[in-house]
Amino acid sequence: MSAEGGSRPVVVGVDGSASSKRALRWAARQAELTGAPLRPVLAWQLPPAYGMPVDFSDTDFAGQARRVLEDSVTEVLGERPRVEVTPRVVQGHPAAVLTEEARGADLLVVGSHGRGAFTGMLLGSVGNHCVHHAACPVLVLRTPLS
Repeated sequence: MSAEGGSRPVVVGVDGSASSKRALRWAARQAELTGAPLRPVLAWQLPPAYGMPVDFSDTDFAGQARRVLEDSVTEVLGERPRVEVTPRVVQGHPAAVLTEEARGADLLVVGSHGRGAFTGMLLGSVGNHCVHHAACPVLVLRTPLS
């Protein structure tokens, strides 16, 4: 419980991957059991330009990210979630965004790996960063090996 008497949120990283959807499902259940609000967070960045000027003015990256987050939340939790859900779309590196969003949270939940290049890794770079730098407990939900 926060000093103001309200519950502190369960924050969960979402990127549209199967791993992040499993994390969202787990986080929602934890929020429901504890009476905490749920804060799914999707971080987005401009694609790298590799030294070449690129005009992204006609691309709505924030809007695309918002749709991925909304679609993931609806797919996993349905149209009427059983917990208070406050989705957040934030521009920035996912590791930095999640650790910042988790300040004051009861728990941060991440998948073991997301959309990064090395999907076979046991623990992705974002999860690793969160484990070492978040100001609250972090749960890394492993994806079962096939």
